Amino acid sequence: MIDETHSTDSSQDAAEAVATEGVEELKEEDADIDLDLEAAFGDEAAQAEDAEAEAPVAESAESSRQVADLTAQLEDRTSQYVRITADFENYRRRTNREREEQEVQIKCNTISELLPVIDNFERARAQIKPQTEAEMSIHKSYQSVYKQLVDCLKRIGVAPMRAEGQEFDPNFHEAVMREPTDQHEEGTVMEELVRGYLLEEKVLRHAMVKVAAPPEPSSPEPGENPE
Repeated sequence: MIDETHSTDSSQDAAEAVATEGVEELKEEDADIDLDLEAAFGDEAAQAEDAEAEAPVAESAESSRQVADLTAQLEDRTSQYVRITADFENYRRRTNREREEQEVQIKCNTISELLPVIDNFERARAQIKPQTEAEMSIHKSYQSVYKQLVDCLKRIGVAPMRAEGQEFDPNFHEAVMREPTDQHEEGTVMEELVRGYLLEEKVLRHAMVKVAAPPEPSSPEPGENPE
């Protein structure tokens, strides 16, 4: 009876020992699992933190690239606008200048066609000498028309040249005669044969003039010895 009791106690002790070992092994396994989980979750947390840190850097780089692209586009559009504005301003000035030159040329051509009419009025005034009252009345009538025409030309800037007594200038005068004389210096306009006219500073018609030339050397009289 005593042996059976002792045997039973031994079996219980063995069972308890086995159970204790199993519990310790389970605790060790649980500890290993906890370490693995901590390592795994720790890696994931670190990766998440790295991703969160890299995200703003990537977004900042993308934003900088977009800003640079937009800045380049703005500079290009601004440069195009400046060039177009400069081209348009040059075109406007050129067309205005061409229009003004064309208007002046048309005015010159028109007035030039009227100058022979003025010449005829002046010839009539110089040559016709009215004798009777009727002739004087006719003379005054067409001279009043002449005066009205001259006044109209003055208002638009036409002025006659006063060449006589001036130094010959090919820009304004056309020499059709040269006369040797000691009464005037060489190159002086002695007489205005056909009057010249200016439109402001532009020559409408050159004055046709007679110009003084040096006097010819006098030939020796018969019987005189030339020096």
